[in-house]
Amino acid sequence: MTSLLNQFADNLLPILLIVLVGYLFQKKLHIAARPLSQVIFYVFAPALIFKLLITTPIQAVQMAQMALFAASSMAAVGLLSWTIGKLLSLPAGLLSALLLTTIFANAGNYGLSLNTFALGNEAAAWASIFFITSALVANSFGIYIAAAGSMRPANALLALLRVPVVYAIPLALTLRATTTTLPDAISRPIDLLSAAAIPSMLIFLGMQIARYGMPKINRRLLAIALTLRLIVSPFIAIRLAPLFGLQGISMQAGILEAAMPTAVLTSIIAIEYNVEPEFVTGVILVTTVLSPLTLTPILAILHV
Repeated sequence: MTSLLNQFADNLLPILLIVLVGYLFQKKLHIAARPLSQVIFYVFAPALIFKLLITTPIQAVQMAQMALFAASSMAAVGLLSWTIGKLLSLPAGLLSALLLTTIFANAGNYGLSLNTFALGNEAAAWASIFFITSALVANSFGIYIAAAGSMRPANALLALLRVPVVYAIPLALTLRATTTTLPDAISRPIDLLSAAAIPSMLIFLGMQIARYGMPKINRRLLAIALTLRLIVSPFIAIRLAPLFGLQGISMQAGILEAAMPTAVLTSIIAIEYNVEPEFVTGVILVTTVLSPLTLTPILAILHV
């Protein structure tokens, strides 16, 4: 029990305290969250991912292994969620909402933070690959899910062109491949911006929780989404990791990313396409609040 409490205090409590700051900040001042989300999305997050990719010792083949692992983990959870939804004869809107809340984990602001605190910068680099894969899938297939099949594949692909990390990735990989060293005038601003990414992401998460609160939703479906996201997803990841050659720090980082609560991005997609936004927001809130109960023993199992 002492070990679990130490895991919580050392790795999860610092994250939750920053989230709490964002929560109280929003409750007190009632400011618009969108400007901060745009700064994170277009500036801080791309800078962080660029820095992690350009400085990490991870090779291209290993990056592909993590990306395939991430995609396979999401696909497995999605297939299971779709099967359950069909068995329950869920209407199209609720089925899409269930898929959104179970497939896409909060691999960015929560996942990168936890990996950094619990495992260090190398794990954060591995986690960033999972996050990038998840972001690309969310901004393409996730939008397709929300549109309930009405969006043309070409439009979903065009949405990728608005994702800044799409440009940060090839640029970082090119610089790595050519062993190009950036001048201090460029590298230092990138370092400063990347350092702001994780705390601002956590502040934004707290603001989102404060803004939406807990709506009245289908409790049975909420329990299903909760179980799939916080329990089934990491179990699937544990089984899949060896199949993709992940071991050691890469396996730990990948499993932690797969165990994250529902991504805040799903609420934005749900609101944009009117896909049961109350349900999606409720799942985000509940999985985030309850995640320490599952993440703490997972950290212990991974021997962090």
